[in-house]
Amino acid sequence: MKRIKAEDWWRVKRLEDDISLIDEPFIQPFYRCNCWHIRGQGEDLLVDSGMGVVSLRDWVPLVTEQPLLAIASHTHFDHIGCHHEFEQRAVHRAEAELLAAPSREATLADPYVTDEIFDALPPEPYRSEAYGVAAAPATRLLEDGEIVVAGSRRFEVIHTPGHSPGGIALFEKETGLLFSGDIVYDGPLIEDTYHADAADYVASMKRLLEYPVRVVHGGHFPSFSGDRLMAIITEWLESKGA
Repeated sequence: MKRIKAEDWWRVKRLEDDISLIDEPFIQPFYRCNCWHIRGQGEDLLVDSGMGVVSLRDWVPLVTEQPLLAIASHTHFDHIGCHHEFEQRAVHRAEAELLAAPSREATLADPYVTDEIFDALPPEPYRSEAYGVAAAPATRLLEDGEIVVAGSRRFEVIHTPGHSPGGIALFEKETGLLFSGDIVYDGPLIEDTYHADAADYVASMKRLLEYPVRVVHGGHFPSFSGDRLMAIITEWLESKGA
């Protein structure tokens, strides 16, 4: 399989609301994490950091322009691979141990990381069978309801267990932006990880219906409207008889 140069690995797309989407286009869409860069006044946020197969700090200058807090929406391999590159790292306390000591099994790298999840491989010396996430102990533990600040921007932490115990979403009331992680996105949702919980998933989905969301930036697949969020959750809940 073809290998991609490090300088060509990442893709950056600037969106409205001082948001940029950073992703890895040579990973197939189902496994390709959306990394969200949020610009504030004098400080930035980064929600998730990709697989870590190519350095984010070295090849995406955007993430080094201002002080930055790297937030993990949860601790699966495709979301925390480059967290160790940042001095300030945040995660919900329910998954702090996983971020500090990630194993292939606990991050789901085993069994999912194989050459088949790529359309083209990262540069040498990458090998799928040797892949692992680097330890990145949190410098901040997040709790439900607390506020994460980036300059004058304020984001409410919403604990959304179900996909994983420490999953979180971030909601900016002023703009109606929701960064939803993997609890909900516009694509096939994963409800059967080893630490998923069906009852928690239902409760988290119901809770998200309470927020006046304008735009959703999910952990995978394209962003979508608040109306689409309502439709996705309503249909999902109906499928569960909830």
